[in-house]
Amino acid sequence: MVANSVDKIINGALSTGRNFLLEPESKEVVGSYGMPVTKFKIAKTVEEAVKFSSEIGYPVVIKIVSPDVLHKSDVGAVKINLKNADEVRAAFSEIMKNVKKFKSDAKIIGVIVEQLAPQGNEVIVGMAKDPQFGPALMFGLGGIFVEVLKDVAFRIAPLTEYDAREMIQEIKGYPVLTGIRGQKPADINSIVDIILKVSKLVTEHTNIEQLDLNPILVYEKGARIVDARIILSTDGEKK
Repeated sequence: MVANSVDKIINGALSTGRNFLLEPESKEVVGSYGMPVTKFKIAKTVEEAVKFSSEIGYPVVIKIVSPDVLHKSDVGAVKINLKNADEVRAAFSEIMKNVKKFKSDAKIIGVIVEQLAPQGNEVIVGMAKDPQFGPALMFGLGGIFVEVLKDVAFRIAPLTEYDAREMIQEIKGYPVLTGIRGQKPADINSIVDIILKVSKLVTEHTNIEQLDLNPILVYEKGARIVDARIILSTDGEKK
């Protein structure tokens, strides 16, 4: 049943000519495989955004949902740490204004309202299709570790638990996750679980071309996927 619900989302996007999933679609896909995404709802109006913010619990983040806006932060379409209804209303208005300024005829589905995840160790799990070997999974720490130091590890899917643990321990920044200078250790088992579920997802759905879970915030107990991005193959196998 899980595979069927994912197929429905993927085929729905492909049928409209999109080779990518919108953020809520991506989160629904990874969430359906048991991965810990942040709680979210889609609001079409400012009053819905206020209502959903109250239901989810402050502070919240709101972001545009539009097939015409892929890099939301770049155009001022993300607002974080909103603490009350007035801040949500102001942020909603500013996001809509910024999106229209960026592209006056942008198709706007609404905004995603989600809980603001507490700070934790930031890690990244990704996948890119290798033409020869198929899905290659990537793991690394977030921030400077991946952007500047390129401190990442790769494995070809499908992965075993041994593979997942080995790739986590392989990166130079691994001691950060074990707890240094009084920091609490990160929940390595949660990271392993996410890596194995990504491996299963991309193995079972061969038309996923790229996947990025970035950032994932890892705590002493558990983890939260804050953002998810999935790119589809338009000429690959459609299940």
